[in-house]
Amino acid sequence: MIPEIKKIFYATDLSENARYAFGYAASLANRYGAGITILHVLEDLSPNALAIVGGMLGKERWEDLKKRNEEQVIRTLRDRIERFCEEESGKMTACNFIIDHVIVEIGQPVDRIIRQAEKTNCDMVVMGSRGQGMLAEATLGNTSRRVLRRCRKPVLVVRLDKEAD
Repeated sequence: MIPEIKKIFYATDLSENARYAFGYAASLANRYGAGITILHVLEDLSPNALAIVGGMLGKERWEDLKKRNEEQVIRTLRDRIERFCEEESGKMTACNFIIDHVIVEIGQPVDRIIRQAEKTNCDMVVMGSRGQGMLAEATLGNTSRRVLRRCRKPVLVVRLDKEAD
């Protein structure tokens, strides 16, 4: 059986590698007539950091400040991602693809990517790899490696083109 690709789930950290991986997501969407759902996850503070900030500001004040700032950051990021999509689609004139949804969440990236991939009932996940340091050539980034291991959907991990380094 040949799988049908109608929904592509693209996870981005807004890095240059993620921008490069978006080209693959757009190309696949164009080829198969698929829609793309985009997810960006803002990593939540560690429990220790939350305890320190909450202790300094007081729990109620911290929650209020956090809620107001989260809404602003999410709105800003969603606008940035939509502009990014417009820029990239302008560069790919022969490539017609549809952005179904843009999702911005706060939490642990691996958990949020896997949960949203299942929730959207996508046919595949596309994301960049951010292997860094001396082992960058031999390893995948921590997030992409963990998603690859845990996700039940097919995952395409795209390394940054050497020429773009």
